[in-house]
Amino acid sequence: MAERVVLAYSGGLDTSCILKWLQEQGYEVIAFIADVGQRDDFEELRRRALATGAVKVHVQDLREEFVTDFIYPAIAGNAVYENRYLLGTSLARPLIARRQVEIALDERAPYVAHGATGKGNDQVRFELAYWALAPQIKVIAPWKTRTFLDRFQGRSDLIRFAAEHKIPVTATAEKPYSTDENLMHKSYESGVLEDPLHAPDEGMFTETRSPQAAPDRPLRLALLFKDAIPMRVENLDDGTVKERPLELFEYLNVVGGEHAIGRVDMVENRFVGIKSRGVYETPGGTILHRALRDLEGIAMDREVLHLRDSLAPRFAELIYNGFWWSPEMDFLRAAFAQAQRIIDGRVLVDLYKGNVIIRGRESPSSLYDKQLSSMDVEGGYNQIDAAGFIKLNALRLRAHKLILRDPRTR
Repeated sequence: MAERVVLAYSGGLDTSCILKWLQEQGYEVIAFIADVGQRDDFEELRRRALATGAVKVHVQDLREEFVTDFIYPAIAGNAVYENRYLLGTSLARPLIARRQVEIALDERAPYVAHGATGKGNDQVRFELAYWALAPQIKVIAPWKTRTFLDRFQGRSDLIRFAAEHKIPVTATAEKPYSTDENLMHKSYESGVLEDPLHAPDEGMFTETRSPQAAPDRPLRLALLFKDAIPMRVENLDDGTVKERPLELFEYLNVVGGEHAIGRVDMVENRFVGIKSRGVYETPGGTILHRALRDLEGIAMDREVLHLRDSLAPRFAELIYNGFWWSPEMDFLRAAFAQAQRIIDGRVLVDLYKGNVIIRGRESPSSLYDKQLSSMDVEGGYNQIDAAGFIKLNALRLRAHKLILRDPRTR
């Protein structure tokens, strides 16, 4: 009896050919299609997988879970990789891998497989997640398998193989770039974008307008947070209200895209040691990041904020590198959950030609004291006390300068 393998299947050229190749190697292939917000015809993908030879196809709608369990925690933890990238692809992979492993266990399949290449980050994200969640699982990674590489040197070989086996794919020999899409973002890389000086063509973007084409009038929003989690968005211009996580996030993607929010073009450092140029559209995530950072200014303790932000780059790096299911991530997320407590309140924002403009904020747990901050009233603060405070902090600075100035101590 053939052994079973659960393949993470997208219906694109690579995974379609991999499905047929696995079948040729003697495996019984179960295709797994994860809906994380990409605009695909999932029933058509199911038909393609079955036509290519899958014995069974699982299509799973993971969108709500993606928002609540991955996107919102990342935004709450200020996860921004290399100060710019809001981590769309890398947030989806641990969710997809978890469900893939669950299906493999349910189907009594000893193997899981993916179509990620040996040069990219996704191979690491998938495989670390597989083994963290099911240490006994066996992984088939065709792009790191010698028999597969001997047969397929690149895209042209895959297209020829698909034609020979009548595999239903829409790929052509020429494609200017590759994309990945989910609720958090749409990414573009490779092809013409491999030249870091090549400006993306405006026609490439599908999620956001250019600032020049965005409305000339700002859109006013009110965002409500509870424990740093978005609870409600209200359009102050037309009265639209969204509260359910998926609906709220999808709405912010739409209005953010209309107002040119969330484009990033950068050269980043892949975990495997290669620099890569990526272009991203992240409208909803950008709006929530900006609004929540502002709310933290009024509602989060100074030392907690500074400590959290000192750990945030490491948090983003763990997500980017594929360590979502790791003990260090458990530690950080527990600490961040404590920091998120009582980060409650409302933030008013304007969306205008690529900008998220903060117009105001309020919080029932505000640490801001108007009387204490005022320059017009004493407000319980004795300014004379500041003299001793400054002198104490200057002690080591004065001592250091005196040592440098005295030649006898050199």
